[in-house]
Amino acid sequence: MKLKNKIENRNARIGVIGLGYVGLPLAMEFVRAGFRVTGFDVDPKKIKKLNRGDNYIQDVEDKSVELAVSNNQFSATHDFSEIQNLDAVSICVPTPLNKQKNPDISFINQVMENIKDFIHHDMLIILESTSYPGTTRDLILPEIESKGLKAGYDFYLCFSPERVDPGNEKYKTANTPKILGGITPKCSEIGKILYETIVEKIVSVSSPESAEMVKLLENTFRAINIGLANEIAIMCEKLGIDVWEVIDAAATKPFGFMKFTPGPGLGGHCIPIDPHYLSWKLKTLDYNARFIELAAEMNTSMPLHMVDLVREGLNHYGKGIFGSHIIIIGVAYKKNVNDVRESPALDVMKLLENDGAKLSFYDPYVSFVGLNGTRIMGIETLTKETLNNSDAIVIMTDHDKIDFQFVGDNSNLIIDSRNVIKNGHPHVIKLGVGKKLDSH
Repeated sequence: MKLKNKIENRNARIGVIGLGYVGLPLAMEFVRAGFRVTGFDVDPKKIKKLNRGDNYIQDVEDKSVELAVSNNQFSATHDFSEIQNLDAVSICVPTPLNKQKNPDISFINQVMENIKDFIHHDMLIILESTSYPGTTRDLILPEIESKGLKAGYDFYLCFSPERVDPGNEKYKTANTPKILGGITPKCSEIGKILYETIVEKIVSVSSPESAEMVKLLENTFRAINIGLANEIAIMCEKLGIDVWEVIDAAATKPFGFMKFTPGPGLGGHCIPIDPHYLSWKLKTLDYNARFIELAAEMNTSMPLHMVDLVREGLNHYGKGIFGSHIIIIGVAYKKNVNDVRESPALDVMKLLENDGAKLSFYDPYVSFVGLNGTRIMGIETLTKETLNNSDAIVIMTDHDKIDFQFVGDNSNLIIDSRNVIKNGHPHVIKLGVGKKLDSH
């Protein structure tokens, strides 16, 4: 088999479409495995940076991009006619939601429009973008077979969901097991042969639909359990119980319990979005995904609850949100990353600004954010004066680079959504804790 031999001999030319936090690390793994890789993106700034050897993804080493370009193993382009010169292509484009919380698969559709005329005999296409079960078979397969090519014979088509966890120091692309489902057994075989060159373990499933469902189950599982933790936190506030103590104690059980913690809301490109893909698909089959809907309702309400805690704290000291100077600590959606997509911190900031607060923020990974049409620059360094001169500090992201002991010792009022202020500070309101503030 010509393509199989090309892959095994590292003579196959690989393409990666979408050079973001999924695509660029994947491209660098293929380079590391000895392949020559072409990256595709519609953003000319990304293309220019990469072809200079400049990296912009946190989980990719700067030197790896620089060496890949200088060794002529990697180049980036927006010219999709280059697809005709490739043997295998992985599609890693965004799949967001529209304003109605329905799947927006326009990026996948645009990719197929761009590449369908250049797909050729004995070629492998793998979709990695998260989508609803049936996307690979219903959207991609007909586009290619309309050119007279038959899956499993003339070309090979698979779905293999990305499992990237930005900022995770332990699990990267290479050592995270890869799910893969092909349109036919031969498609799965060829897809496995390719991905075995860069990933330690391939987990094959019977179809693309199963592989698509695996990814949605993973993130729906997280969204629902985070939603439960958030509701337990609110219950504990009302009962005068410390939710963090409860969760830590429950986590000592060696079986039947998995630890999830509450927070100010869901963020990132996956967990707040992926369950809606499954919910939408089931609605087309006249089924209501009740757990998903309930979890989404709980999780999306958390920024409002955070604002209520801010209001409670300020009111305790005879102040209101209007006119108060409030500093947000951490605007990235999770610790130790620079990604603000879907970050609950932005929702909290919008709500506070709408209520008349004077806002600023500090995040060692993020220099500015866009808020209500305005660009807000972050504070470069937290000082005693900066903290003391604020009316409230709202901790949204628990970056390891932040000295929370310093924040706690020098702030007048703290609303802590991440349980990072220790030692029983009397001027702290914690999410999920029913304790009241000191009267002084």
